[in-house]
Amino acid sequence: MAKIGIFVCHCGHNIAGTVDVQQVVAEAQKNPDVAFAIDYKYMCSDPGQQLIRESIAKYGLDGVVVAACSPAMHETTFRKTVASAGMNAFKCESANIREQCSWVHQNAKDEATLKAIAIASSIAEKVKGNEELTPLTLPLTHRTLVLGGGIAGMQAALDVADAGYPVILVEKQDRLGGRMAQLSGTFLNFAAAPDLLRQIIERVSAHPHIQVLTNAEVSELSGYVGNFRAHITHYALRITQPDTVGPDSPPSEGFTFDIGAVVVATGWQPYDRAKLPEYGGADIPDVVDGLTFEKMLAPGSEIRRPSDGRVPREIVFVQCAGSRETPLSSPHSRPMMSGEESANAGARMGGKRGVPYCSKVCCMYVAKQAMLYRERVPDGQAYVFYIDIRSAGKNYDEYVQRAMTDFSVLYLRGKVSKIFREGAKVMVWGADTLSDRALEIAADMVVLATPMTPTAGAAELGQRLHISTDANGFYNEAHPKLRPVETLTAGIFLAGAGQGPKDIPETVAQASGAAAKVLQLFSKDEMTASPMVATVIPELCAACGACVKACPYGARSIHPLWNIATVNAALCQGCGACVVACPNKASQVHNWRPEQILAMVDALYE
Repeated sequence: MAKIGIFVCHCGHNIAGTVDVQQVVAEAQKNPDVAFAIDYKYMCSDPGQQLIRESIAKYGLDGVVVAACSPAMHETTFRKTVASAGMNAFKCESANIREQCSWVHQNAKDEATLKAIAIASSIAEKVKGNEELTPLTLPLTHRTLVLGGGIAGMQAALDVADAGYPVILVEKQDRLGGRMAQLSGTFLNFAAAPDLLRQIIERVSAHPHIQVLTNAEVSELSGYVGNFRAHITHYALRITQPDTVGPDSPPSEGFTFDIGAVVVATGWQPYDRAKLPEYGGADIPDVVDGLTFEKMLAPGSEIRRPSDGRVPREIVFVQCAGSRETPLSSPHSRPMMSGEESANAGARMGGKRGVPYCSKVCCMYVAKQAMLYRERVPDGQAYVFYIDIRSAGKNYDEYVQRAMTDFSVLYLRGKVSKIFREGAKVMVWGADTLSDRALEIAADMVVLATPMTPTAGAAELGQRLHISTDANGFYNEAHPKLRPVETLTAGIFLAGAGQGPKDIPETVAQASGAAAKVLQLFSKDEMTASPMVATVIPELCAACGACVKACPYGARSIHPLWNIATVNAALCQGCGACVVACPNKASQVHNWRPEQILAMVDALYE
C-alpha cells in the first residue's frame, strides 16, 4: 500500500476564500493510500516546505501531492523540497486547485470544494504510479547565435559576449544598426540616437567574442537546446536596399556553427502605404510615411516636398494610418468614403486593410517629428489627427503635452477619411470629434504613421527555426507573463520588435532579458532536462512510423537496425502526440502512462 502525503495550501484567500480546505483534507484522509493530510496557509513558504520535509520523515511518505497553485508556479519548488528530504523529486505532483478551481468558481463555493477534492484525489492516484526518474544530463555548447543586427540583436550580443561567451551575429543587410539607423533622434533626446548607435556598432565590431556576418542569413537549424547546428549562407551581393537578400541572391560561401542558444532579433518593417489608397497610398508624392520623413529630419537634410522641393508650410500627421483597423464591412471603418471608393479599396487590397493592433510607438514619434518640424520651419503649422493618445512611459505624456503647448502643434481628435490631391495641395478630409465638426485641410505634405509589421520572410524563418508566429506574423513567446522572452522551442529566445511592436527602451530591456536567459543556460558545464519524455515499449512497436509523423519536435525516428521507433530525449517535450498516434500503445510518456490516466479518471467518479 502506498503512503501518500497530501498538503493543501490556503494561498492566503486565493484558495481558502472559495474552497473549504479543511473539507478537502478530511476527504483526503479517507483514502487508504493517504498516510497524512494537512492544510497550511502558504505551502510555498519556508515553514510550509519544512512541514513537507518533516512529514516525509515522520510518516515515511513515498509520494507527495501539494494541492495549491498551477504546477508552472511552484512544482519545481516542491520537487526540490521533497528531494532534500530524500524522496525522488518525481514522486511529487502539484494538484492545481487555484487557477483551475478557486479562481474560476468564486461564486460557487460548494461546487468548488467538491472539484478541489476530486482534483486532489485524482493526482494522488497518479502519484501512486509515478516512476522514480533521474533528470537527463546533456552536453552544452557555450556559443550563441544572434539573428539580426539592429539595436536588439547588438544589445543581446554584447551582453552575452561581455560575459565571456562567443557570439555569432548574423545580419541580413550589409550593415549593422537596423531601423534605428534610419532615425533622426530618439523620443526624449533629439541628439541621442546617431551617436549612441555609432558607439554600439563600434563596440560590437571590435568585440573579441563577437563574429559579425553581414549579407547573411540562416538557411537551416537542426539539433536541440544546447546542441544546435546552424548553417549560415553568406551572399556576395552587396545590399543597397532593405529586405533584398533572398534566394535569388548569389551565395558566395556557407558556414556551419555548433550553437548552444539562439536569440531571434529580426526587427520590423513599415506597413506598405500603397495598401492605403484612401490616404493617397503611393500615388501622391507628398504623402510619405514616418521613416521617409525621418530622413528629412536627419542632420544635414532639409524638409522639402518630394513633388517640387518646396518647404511645406502646413503639414498633417495621420496617426493610426492602417492600425487598429476594423473590416471594410464595418459601417464605421470609413465614414467619408463612398461605396464605390470602399469597393475599389477592398479590391486593391484583396479585401484586407491595415492591421488590427496598435504599434505603441506612433504617438511618440509623431510628437517628436512635429516638434522637429516646428524647429526647422518656425512659421509652419503642424496638425495631428489621432484616435487617442497612447503615451504610456516615463515622461512620455509630458513629452506629448510639450508638443501641444511649447510647439503649438494642433491635435485633432478624429479619423481621417480621405486624402487626395487638388492642384499643388494635398487635401485632407477628417473629423474633429471633440467639436463634432467635419474638417478639410489644404496641406503641403502629409505624414502617415503606418504600423510596424514583421520583416519579410519572418514566417519562413520561423519554420526553419521551429518557432511559431501569431495571427499578425510576429513570433510567439512561450507565455506573455511568465516566459516573455522564451519560445516553445527550448534554447531559442526572442528580442525586439520581431516579437511585437515596441520602442527602443523596451527593445533594449527585452534584449538584455533574452541575454540573461542565455547566460542562465550557460551557467553550467552540462545541461539537465526533464526525464518526463516519451518512451517506446519494443515488444509492442511495429515500426509503422505513425509516431514519427505525429511528433511536432522531430524527436522520433525508426532505428535502421532494430526496426523500432526511437526517441531523442533531448528533443522530446513530452507532449504526448506520439501516444495518441500509436495504434499499439507502444508509445508512452514517463509518469503519464495509460494505466495512471485511467486510475485518475476512476478517482473522479468514486
